[in-house]
Amino acid sequence: MSAGEPADLRHPNHVLDELGFRYDPNNLFQQTANALLEAAEILDLPHHLRLILAQPKIEIMFHFPVKMDDGKYRLFKGYRVQHNNILGPYKGGMRYHADVSLDDIKSLSVLMTLKCSLAHLPLGGAKGGVQVDPRSLSTTELRHLTRRFTAALDGNIGTDHDIPAPDMGTNAQVMAWMADTYMNFNANLGRHQARAIVTGKPIEFGGSHGREKATGQGLVYTLERCLPDVGIALNNMTYSLIGFGNVGSWGARLLAERGSTLVTVMDHTGAIIDPAGIDAEDLATYVAEHGGVAGYPKAEAIDEKTFYQTKVDVFIPAALEQMVHEHNASWLNCRVLAEAANAPCTPAAERQLLERGVLILPAILCNAGGVTVSYFEWKQNRQAETWDLETVDTMLKKHVYSAAEKSIKAAKRFNVDLRKGAYIAALENIGKVYALRGIFP
Repeated sequence: MSAGEPADLRHPNHVLDELGFRYDPNNLFQQTANALLEAAEILDLPHHLRLILAQPKIEIMFHFPVKMDDGKYRLFKGYRVQHNNILGPYKGGMRYHADVSLDDIKSLSVLMTLKCSLAHLPLGGAKGGVQVDPRSLSTTELRHLTRRFTAALDGNIGTDHDIPAPDMGTNAQVMAWMADTYMNFNANLGRHQARAIVTGKPIEFGGSHGREKATGQGLVYTLERCLPDVGIALNNMTYSLIGFGNVGSWGARLLAERGSTLVTVMDHTGAIIDPAGIDAEDLATYVAEHGGVAGYPKAEAIDEKTFYQTKVDVFIPAALEQMVHEHNASWLNCRVLAEAANAPCTPAAERQLLERGVLILPAILCNAGGVTVSYFEWKQNRQAETWDLETVDTMLKKHVYSAAEKSIKAAKRFNVDLRKGAYIAALENIGKVYALRGIFP
Protein backbone atom coordinates (compact mmCIF):
# COMPACT_ATOMS: atom_id res chain seq x y z
CA MET A 1 0.00 0.00 0.00
CA SER A 2 1.13 3.53 -0.64
CA ALA A 3 1.95 5.87 2.19
CA GLY A 4 -0.82 8.18 1.00
CA GLU A 5 -3.64 5.76 1.82
CA PRO A 6 -5.76 6.48 4.90
CA ALA A 7 -4.14 5.22 8.09
CA ASP A 8 -7.16 3.11 9.04
CA LEU A 9 -6.69 1.01 5.89
CA ARG A 10 -3.03 0.22 6.63
CA HIS A 11 -2.40 -2.77 8.85
CA PRO A 12 -0.35 -2.07 12.00
CA ASN A 13 1.66 -5.24 11.37
CA HIS A 14 4.23 -4.24 8.75
CA VAL A 15 4.28 -7.70 7.12
CA LEU A 16 0.51 -7.71 6.58
CA ASP A 17 0.70 -4.12 5.40
CA GLU A 18 3.45 -5.11 2.97
CA LEU A 19 1.20 -7.87 1.63
CA GLY A 20 -1.60 -5.38 1.01
CA PHE A 21 -3.99 -6.25 3.83
CA ARG A 22 -6.63 -3.66 4.57
CA TYR A 23 -6.87 -3.54 8.33
CA ASP A 24 -9.93 -5.22 9.83
CA PRO A 25 -9.53 -6.05 13.54
CA ASN A 26 -12.60 -8.32 13.40
CA ASN A 27 -11.28 -10.47 10.54
CA LEU A 28 -10.42 -13.93 11.87
CA PHE A 29 -7.72 -14.60 9.29
CA GLN A 30 -5.96 -11.31 10.04
CA GLN A 31 -6.13 -12.10 13.76
CA THR A 32 -4.57 -15.52 13.19
CA ALA A 33 -1.90 -14.24 10.81
CA ASN A 34 -1.06 -11.43 13.20
CA ALA A 35 -0.65 -13.86 16.12
CA LEU A 36 1.67 -15.99 13.98
CA LEU A 37 3.70 -12.93 12.99
CA GLU A 38 4.00 -11.72 16.57
CA ALA A 39 5.54 -15.08 17.50
CA ALA A 40 7.76 -14.95 14.39
CA GLU A 41 9.04 -11.54 15.45
CA ILE A 42 9.90 -12.78 18.95
CA LEU A 43 11.72 -15.73 17.37
CA ASP A 44 13.36 -13.37 14.85
CA LEU A 45 12.26 -15.58 11.96
CA PRO A 46 13.68 -14.34 8.62
CA HIS A 47 11.52 -11.75 6.89
CA HIS A 48 10.94 -13.84 3.77
CA LEU A 49 9.54 -16.68 5.89
CA ARG A 50 7.15 -14.28 7.59
CA LEU A 51 5.87 -13.24 4.17
CA ILE A 52 5.47 -16.88 3.07
CA LEU A 53 3.66 -17.98 6.24
CA ALA A 54 1.36 -14.95 6.37
CA GLN A 55 -0.55 -16.19 3.31
CA PRO A 56 -1.71 -19.62 2.11
CA LYS A 57 0.04 -21.13 -0.89
CA ILE A 58 -3.21 -22.08 -2.61
CA GLU A 59 -6.83 -20.92 -2.19
CA ILE A 60 -9.52 -22.84 -4.11
CA MET A 61 -13.15 -21.71 -4.28
CA PHE A 62 -15.72 -23.23 -6.57
CA HIS A 63 -19.46 -23.68 -7.05
CA PHE A 64 -21.14 -26.96 -7.84
CA PRO A 65 -24.76 -28.06 -8.42
CA VAL A 66 -26.51 -30.84 -6.50
CA LYS A 67 -29.87 -32.37 -7.36
CA MET A 68 -32.12 -32.25 -4.30
CA ASP A 69 -34.84 -34.70 -3.27
CA ASP A 70 -37.55 -32.51 -4.81
CA GLY A 71 -35.86 -32.78 -8.22
CA LYS A 72 -34.58 -29.19 -8.20
CA TYR A 73 -30.91 -28.22 -8.38
CA ARG A 74 -29.17 -26.15 -5.72
CA LEU A 75 -25.80 -24.45 -6.12
CA PHE A 76 -23.28 -24.84 -3.30
CA LYS A 77 -20.03 -23.02 -2.58
CA GLY A 78 -16.99 -25.07 -1.58
CA TYR A 79 -13.47 -24.21 -0.43
CA ARG A 80 -10.07 -25.83 0.01
CA VAL A 81 -7.16 -23.76 1.28
CA GLN A 82 -3.64 -25.22 1.36
CA HIS A 83 -1.49 -23.07 3.61
CA ASN A 84 1.95 -24.67 3.73
CA ASN A 85 3.53 -28.05 2.93
CA ILE A 86 7.20 -27.60 3.84
CA LEU A 87 6.87 -30.40 6.43
CA GLY A 88 4.83 -32.81 4.28
CA PRO A 89 1.48 -33.28 2.49
CA TYR A 90 -1.31 -30.85 3.32
CA LYS A 91 -3.66 -32.09 6.04
CA GLY A 92 -6.86 -30.64 7.40
CA GLY A 93 -10.56 -31.06 8.02
CA MET A 94 -13.60 -30.53 5.82
CA ARG A 95 -16.30 -28.44 7.46
CA TYR A 96 -20.02 -28.36 6.53
CA HIS A 97 -21.53 -25.25 8.12
CA ALA A 98 -23.78 -22.41 7.04
CA ASP A 99 -21.22 -19.78 8.08
CA VAL A 100 -18.21 -21.26 6.23
CA SER A 101 -16.24 -18.45 4.56
CA LEU A 102 -12.92 -18.12 2.77
CA ASP A 103 -11.24 -16.09 5.52
CA ASP A 104 -12.32 -18.55 8.21
CA ILE A 105 -10.99 -21.48 6.17
CA LYS A 106 -7.73 -19.59 5.58
CA SER A 107 -7.38 -19.00 9.31
CA LEU A 108 -7.97 -22.66 10.14
CA SER A 109 -5.42 -23.74 7.52
CA VAL A 110 -2.75 -21.59 9.23
CA LEU A 111 -3.57 -23.16 12.59
CA MET A 112 -3.27 -26.61 11.01
CA THR A 113 0.25 -25.81 9.80
CA LEU A 114 1.26 -24.75 13.30
CA LYS A 115 -0.55 -27.68 14.91
CA CYS A 116 1.18 -30.28 12.74
CA SER A 117 4.56 -28.69 13.36
CA LEU A 118 4.05 -28.50 17.12
CA ALA A 119 2.94 -32.15 17.25
CA HIS A 120 6.00 -33.03 15.13
CA LEU A 121 3.96 -34.61 12.33
CA PRO A 122 5.32 -34.87 8.76
CA LEU A 123 2.33 -32.90 7.48
CA GLY A 124 1.42 -29.40 6.37
CA GLY A 125 -1.71 -27.35 7.00
CA ALA A 126 -4.93 -27.16 5.00
CA LYS A 127 -8.65 -26.73 5.58
CA GLY A 128 -11.81 -26.90 3.51
CA GLY A 129 -15.55 -26.89 3.62
CA VAL A 130 -18.92 -26.26 2.09
CA GLN A 131 -21.30 -23.44 2.94
CA VAL A 132 -24.29 -25.53 4.02
CA ASP A 133 -26.28 -26.53 7.08
CA PRO A 134 -25.92 -30.34 6.93
CA ARG A 135 -28.88 -30.78 9.29
CA SER A 136 -31.14 -29.30 6.61
CA LEU A 137 -30.27 -32.08 4.12
CA SER A 138 -31.56 -35.61 3.85
CA THR A 139 -29.06 -38.48 3.94
CA THR A 140 -29.36 -38.82 0.16
CA GLU A 141 -28.77 -35.09 -0.40
CA LEU A 142 -25.78 -35.13 1.96
CA ARG A 143 -24.28 -38.08 0.09
CA HIS A 144 -24.83 -36.42 -3.30
CA LEU A 145 -23.31 -33.15 -2.06
CA THR A 146 -20.27 -34.97 -0.66
CA ARG A 147 -19.66 -36.94 -3.85
CA ARG A 148 -20.07 -33.84 -6.02
CA PHE A 149 -17.75 -31.83 -3.77
CA THR A 150 -15.11 -34.60 -3.83
CA ALA A 151 -15.37 -34.84 -7.61
CA ALA A 152 -14.80 -31.09 -7.87
CA LEU A 153 -11.74 -31.41 -5.62
CA ASP A 154 -10.17 -34.29 -7.57
CA GLY A 155 -6.69 -33.27 -8.66
CA ASN A 156 -6.37 -30.85 -5.74
CA ILE A 157 -6.33 -33.65 -3.15
CA GLY A 158 -4.25 -36.83 -3.13
CA THR A 159 -2.75 -39.39 -0.76
CA ASP A 160 0.66 -37.73 -1.06
CA HIS A 161 -0.60 -34.20 -1.67
CA ASP A 162 -3.59 -33.21 0.49
CA ILE A 163 -5.48 -35.51 2.86
CA PRO A 164 -8.86 -34.26 4.17
CA ALA A 165 -10.46 -35.26 7.48
CA PRO A 166 -13.70 -34.66 9.40
CA ASP A 167 -14.50 -31.32 10.99
CA MET A 168 -17.61 -29.57 12.23
CA GLY A 169 -20.67 -30.88 10.40
CA THR A 170 -18.89 -33.90 8.91
CA ASN A 171 -18.25 -37.35 10.33
CA ALA A 172 -16.99 -40.85 9.54
CA GLN A 173 -19.87 -41.49 7.12
CA VAL A 174 -19.06 -38.35 5.11
CA MET A 175 -15.41 -39.40 5.01
CA ALA A 176 -16.43 -42.86 3.73
CA TRP A 177 -18.37 -41.21 0.87
CA MET A 178 -15.39 -39.00 0.08
CA ALA A 179 -12.99 -41.93 0.05
CA ASP A 180 -15.29 -44.07 -2.11
CA THR A 181 -15.73 -41.24 -4.61
CA TYR A 182 -11.99 -40.68 -4.84
CA MET A 183 -11.37 -44.43 -5.25
CA ASN A 184 -13.80 -44.54 -8.17
CA PHE A 185 -11.92 -41.70 -9.86
CA ASN A 186 -8.50 -43.23 -9.12
CA ALA A 187 -8.92 -46.93 -9.76
CA ASN A 188 -5.23 -47.17 -10.72
CA LEU A 189 -4.21 -46.82 -7.06
CA GLY A 190 -4.14 -49.86 -4.81
CA ARG A 191 -7.10 -50.20 -2.44
CA HIS A 192 -5.14 -49.45 0.75
CA GLN A 193 -3.30 -46.61 -0.95
CA ALA A 194 -6.48 -45.03 -2.33
CA ARG A 195 -8.44 -45.08 0.91
CA ALA A 196 -5.60 -43.13 2.55
CA ILE A 197 -7.07 -40.11 0.70
CA VAL A 198 -9.05 -39.14 3.81
CA THR A 199 -8.84 -39.92 7.51
CA GLY A 200 -11.56 -40.19 10.12
CA LYS A 201 -13.19 -43.05 8.20
CA PRO A 202 -15.26 -45.82 9.82
CA ILE A 203 -13.15 -48.62 11.33
CA GLU A 204 -14.62 -51.08 8.81
CA PHE A 205 -13.36 -48.95 5.92
CA GLY A 206 -9.79 -48.30 7.00
CA GLY A 207 -10.41 -46.00 9.93
CA SER A 208 -8.24 -45.99 13.02
CA HIS A 209 -9.17 -47.08 16.51
CA GLY A 210 -9.36 -44.00 18.70
CA ARG A 211 -9.99 -41.52 15.89
CA GLU A 212 -13.55 -40.58 16.88
CA LYS A 213 -12.48 -39.61 20.41
CA ALA A 214 -9.03 -38.36 19.37
CA THR A 215 -9.56 -34.60 19.72
CA GLY A 216 -11.24 -35.04 23.10
CA GLN A 217 -8.50 -37.47 24.14
CA GLY A 218 -5.80 -34.98 23.15
CA LEU A 219 -7.56 -32.32 25.24
CA VAL A 220 -7.53 -34.61 28.27
CA TYR A 221 -3.84 -35.41 27.83
CA THR A 222 -3.08 -31.67 27.57
CA LEU A 223 -4.96 -30.98 30.81
CA GLU A 224 -3.29 -33.98 32.45
CA ARG A 225 0.14 -32.54 31.64
CA CYS A 226 -0.48 -28.82 32.21
CA LEU A 227 -2.90 -28.52 35.14
CA PRO A 228 -0.57 -29.85 37.86
CA ASP A 229 1.68 -26.86 37.12
CA VAL A 230 -1.08 -24.57 38.45
CA GLY A 231 -2.17 -26.84 41.30
CA ILE A 232 -5.29 -28.40 39.71
CA ALA A 233 -5.79 -32.17 39.82
CA LEU A 234 -8.02 -33.82 37.21
CA ASN A 235 -9.74 -35.96 39.84
CA ASN A 236 -10.84 -32.80 41.68
CA MET A 237 -11.38 -30.45 38.73
CA THR A 238 -14.61 -28.58 38.02
CA TYR A 239 -15.25 -27.31 34.50
CA SER A 240 -17.75 -25.76 32.13
CA LEU A 241 -18.11 -26.51 28.45
CA ILE A 242 -19.33 -24.67 25.33
CA GLY A 243 -20.40 -27.12 22.65
CA PHE A 244 -21.39 -30.74 23.05
CA GLY A 245 -20.53 -32.13 19.64
CA ASN A 246 -17.78 -34.65 18.98
CA VAL A 247 -15.00 -32.80 20.81
CA GLY A 248 -17.04 -31.59 23.76
CA SER A 249 -18.93 -34.83 24.40
CA TRP A 250 -15.85 -37.05 24.11
CA GLY A 251 -13.80 -34.68 26.22
CA ALA A 252 -16.50 -34.69 28.91
CA ARG A 253 -16.84 -38.49 28.91
CA LEU A 254 -13.09 -38.98 29.18
CA LEU A 255 -12.78 -36.37 31.93
CA ALA A 256 -15.55 -38.11 33.86
CA GLU A 257 -13.39 -41.26 33.88
CA ARG A 258 -10.69 -39.20 35.61
CA GLY A 259 -13.02 -37.84 38.28
CA SER A 260 -13.59 -34.33 36.90
CA THR A 261 -16.96 -32.63 37.48
CA LEU A 262 -18.90 -31.09 34.58
CA VAL A 263 -20.86 -28.25 36.19
CA THR A 264 -22.47 -26.47 33.26
CA VAL A 265 -22.83 -26.85 29.47
CA MET A 266 -24.00 -24.51 26.71
CA ASP A 267 -24.60 -25.22 23.03
CA HIS A 268 -26.66 -23.73 20.18
CA THR A 269 -29.89 -24.86 21.86
CA GLY A 270 -29.37 -23.47 25.37
CA ALA A 271 -27.48 -23.86 28.65
CA ILE A 272 -27.85 -26.18 31.65
CA ILE A 273 -26.28 -26.48 35.11
CA ASP A 274 -25.95 -28.95 37.97
CA PRO A 275 -23.41 -27.97 40.67
CA ALA A 276 -23.27 -31.61 41.78
CA GLY A 277 -22.15 -32.67 38.32
CA ILE A 278 -23.73 -33.51 34.96
CA ASP A 279 -23.46 -37.12 33.76
CA ALA A 280 -21.57 -36.71 30.48
CA GLU A 281 -22.46 -40.17 29.15
CA ASP A 282 -26.15 -39.66 29.85
CA LEU A 283 -26.09 -36.16 28.35
CA ALA A 284 -24.39 -37.51 25.20
CA THR A 285 -27.23 -39.99 24.75
CA TYR A 286 -29.79 -37.21 25.25
CA VAL A 287 -28.08 -34.87 22.77
CA ALA A 288 -27.89 -37.63 20.15
CA GLU A 289 -31.67 -38.03 20.43
CA HIS A 290 -32.72 -34.38 20.81
CA GLY A 291 -30.08 -32.42 18.91
CA GLY A 292 -28.85 -30.31 21.83
CA VAL A 293 -28.66 -29.88 25.59
CA ALA A 294 -31.86 -27.80 25.91
CA GLY A 295 -34.53 -29.61 27.88
CA TYR A 296 -32.17 -32.09 29.52
CA PRO A 297 -34.30 -33.21 32.48
CA LYS A 298 -31.47 -33.92 34.94
CA ALA A 299 -30.10 -30.36 35.05
CA GLU A 300 -31.48 -26.84 35.45
CA ALA A 301 -31.86 -24.49 32.48
CA ILE A 302 -29.90 -21.22 32.81
CA ASP A 303 -29.25 -18.14 30.72
CA GLU A 304 -26.03 -17.31 28.89
CA LYS A 305 -24.73 -14.86 31.48
CA THR A 306 -25.19 -17.36 34.32
CA PHE A 307 -23.34 -19.97 32.28
CA TYR A 308 -20.30 -17.74 31.81
CA GLN A 309 -20.33 -16.47 35.41
CA THR A 310 -20.40 -19.93 37.00
CA LYS A 311 -17.21 -20.46 38.98
CA VAL A 312 -15.10 -23.41 37.74
CA ASP A 313 -11.47 -24.41 37.64
CA VAL A 314 -11.38 -24.82 33.85
CA PHE A 315 -13.51 -23.26 31.10
CA ILE A 316 -13.51 -25.26 27.84
CA PRO A 317 -14.80 -23.69 24.61
CA ALA A 318 -15.36 -26.61 22.20
CA ALA A 319 -17.65 -25.07 19.58
CA LEU A 320 -17.11 -22.36 16.96
CA GLU A 321 -14.43 -19.72 16.55
CA GLN A 322 -14.69 -16.39 18.43
CA MET A 323 -17.20 -17.67 21.01
CA VAL A 324 -15.34 -15.86 23.81
CA HIS A 325 -15.25 -12.12 23.17
CA GLU A 326 -14.49 -9.02 25.19
CA HIS A 327 -18.00 -8.82 26.66
CA ASN A 328 -18.55 -12.37 27.92
CA ALA A 329 -14.88 -12.78 28.86
CA SER A 330 -15.53 -10.25 31.62
CA TRP A 331 -18.05 -12.70 33.11
CA LEU A 332 -15.71 -15.69 33.19
CA ASN A 333 -14.76 -17.01 36.62
CA CYS A 334 -12.11 -19.65 35.95
CA ARG A 335 -8.39 -20.24 36.51
CA VAL A 336 -7.70 -21.94 33.17
CA LEU A 337 -9.23 -21.68 29.69
CA ALA A 338 -8.54 -24.74 27.51
CA GLU A 339 -9.18 -24.12 23.82
CA ALA A 340 -10.74 -27.35 22.55
CA ALA A 341 -12.10 -25.38 19.57
CA ASN A 342 -9.99 -23.53 17.02
CA ALA A 343 -9.52 -19.80 17.71
CA PRO A 344 -12.37 -19.57 20.25
CA CYS A 345 -11.10 -16.32 21.83
CA THR A 346 -10.94 -12.90 20.22
CA PRO A 347 -7.67 -11.00 20.77
CA ALA A 348 -9.45 -8.53 23.05
CA ALA A 349 -10.85 -11.35 25.18
CA GLU A 350 -7.46 -13.03 25.34
CA ARG A 351 -5.74 -9.83 26.51
CA GLN A 352 -8.35 -9.35 29.20
CA LEU A 353 -8.05 -12.93 30.48
CA LEU A 354 -4.25 -12.87 30.52
CA GLU A 355 -4.29 -9.61 32.48
CA ARG A 356 -6.51 -11.33 35.04
CA GLY A 357 -4.02 -14.18 35.35
CA VAL A 358 -6.07 -16.84 33.53
CA LEU A 359 -3.87 -19.54 31.97
CA ILE A 360 -4.89 -20.08 28.33
CA LEU A 361 -4.02 -23.47 26.86
CA PRO A 362 -3.92 -22.77 23.10
CA ALA A 363 -5.89 -24.65 20.46
CA ILE A 364 -2.84 -25.83 18.52
CA LEU A 365 -1.91 -27.79 21.64
CA CYS A 366 -5.32 -28.69 23.12
CA ASN A 367 -6.97 -30.00 19.97
CA ALA A 368 -3.99 -31.53 18.17
CA GLY A 369 -5.23 -35.02 19.06
CA GLY A 370 -7.47 -35.18 16.01
CA VAL A 371 -4.79 -34.53 13.41
CA THR A 372 -2.30 -36.72 15.28
CA VAL A 373 -4.54 -39.79 15.15
CA SER A 374 -5.44 -38.85 11.57
CA TYR A 375 -1.74 -39.15 10.82
CA PHE A 376 -1.75 -42.57 12.48
CA GLU A 377 -4.70 -43.61 10.31
CA TRP A 378 -3.00 -42.36 7.12
CA LYS A 379 0.12 -44.28 8.08
CA GLN A 380 -1.85 -47.47 8.82
CA ASN A 381 -3.62 -47.28 5.45
CA ARG A 382 -0.40 -46.81 3.55
CA GLN A 383 1.25 -49.72 5.36
CA ALA A 384 -1.88 -51.95 5.23
CA GLU A 385 -1.85 -52.23 9.04
CA THR A 386 -4.36 -51.93 11.88
CA TRP A 387 -3.18 -50.72 15.27
CA ASP A 388 -5.03 -51.52 18.49
CA LEU A 389 -6.50 -48.78 20.68
CA GLU A 390 -3.82 -49.08 23.35
CA THR A 391 -1.09 -48.46 20.76
CA VAL A 392 -2.94 -45.42 19.36
CA ASP A 393 -3.58 -43.89 22.79
CA THR A 394 0.01 -44.50 23.94
CA MET A 395 1.47 -42.86 20.85
CA LEU A 396 -1.00 -39.97 21.04
CA LYS A 397 -0.07 -39.28 24.66
CA LYS A 398 3.62 -39.13 23.72
CA HIS A 399 2.93 -36.60 20.96
CA VAL A 400 0.71 -34.41 23.17
CA TYR A 401 3.12 -34.45 26.11
CA SER A 402 6.03 -33.62 23.81
CA ALA A 403 4.10 -30.72 22.25
CA ALA A 404 3.19 -29.41 25.70
CA GLU A 405 6.80 -29.62 26.90
CA LYS A 406 8.04 -27.70 23.83
CA SER A 407 5.37 -25.03 24.34
CA ILE A 408 6.15 -24.59 28.04
CA LYS A 409 9.91 -24.42 27.43
CA ALA A 410 9.51 -21.81 24.67
CA ALA A 411 7.17 -19.73 26.84
CA LYS A 412 9.73 -19.74 29.66
CA ARG A 413 12.67 -19.10 27.34
CA PHE A 414 11.09 -15.99 25.82
CA ASN A 415 9.03 -14.98 28.88
CA VAL A 416 5.73 -15.05 26.99
CA ASP A 417 2.28 -16.61 27.47
CA LEU A 418 1.68 -20.23 26.50
CA ARG A 419 0.02 -19.43 23.16
CA LYS A 420 3.05 -17.49 22.00
CA GLY A 421 5.23 -20.27 23.38
CA ALA A 422 3.36 -22.88 21.33
CA TYR A 423 3.51 -20.74 18.19
CA ILE A 424 7.23 -20.11 18.69
CA ALA A 425 7.93 -23.84 19.15
CA ALA A 426 5.97 -24.63 15.97
CA LEU A 427 7.64 -21.86 13.94
CA GLU A 428 11.10 -22.83 15.17
CA ASN A 429 10.63 -26.29 13.67
CA ILE A 430 9.32 -24.86 10.38
CA GLY A 431 12.17 -22.35 10.25
CA LYS A 432 14.78 -25.08 10.64
CA VAL A 433 13.31 -27.05 7.73
CA TYR A 434 13.24 -23.96 5.49
CA ALA A 435 16.88 -23.27 6.43
CA LEU A 436 17.82 -26.80 5.42
CA ARG A 437 15.84 -26.92 2.18
CA GLY A 438 16.14 -23.31 1.07
CA ILE A 439 13.75 -21.48 -1.24
CA PHE A 440 13.42 -22.98 -4.74
CA PRO A 441 15.19 -22.36 -7.06
